[in-house]
Amino acid sequence: MSERLRIFLTVNGAQAELEVEPRTLLLEALRDHLGLRGTRTGCETTTCGACTVLLDGRSVKSCTVLVAQARDRTVTTIEALAGETDLHPVQESFRNCHALQCGFCTPGMVMAAVSALEEGRVCDEESARRALKGNLCRCTGYHNIVAALLATADAQKRPS
Repeated sequence: MSERLRIFLTVNGAQAELEVEPRTLLLEALRDHLGLRGTRTGCETTTCGACTVLLDGRSVKSCTVLVAQARDRTVTTIEALAGETDLHPVQESFRNCHALQCGFCTPGMVMAAVSALEEGRVCDEESARRALKGNLCRCTGYHNIVAALLATADAQKRPS
């Protein structure tokens, strides 16, 4: 029997305690141990970005992060973005700009977009495309996804 680790972390604002094998990936912990299925399993090599989550506010590919590396840290998944009655501004822009088709890449794209906006890395089309570079979409050709990211950035610049 292999050694197990007890891991404490904050996931979507709630404390979580997991007992896992040392080789358990953050993606596996979120999906299989915590039942958070919004984070997608894609390539499992960081190529596609479907597994993107925020770790202490910065986007990471959860398919290559060990859950032990997230010990005592904060993880945010797509499930935490929307309120009970309203969408996160990035989700609203994705909807308004028709920035999704099959929806497989959408959670990772949204999380990468949220991180880029919070870090102030989006100011024009080139920077928006650069911010999403590590996330693949096989349906839309990125035009509407980039438009959604730019629409959110523009809305954040306007005074409330």
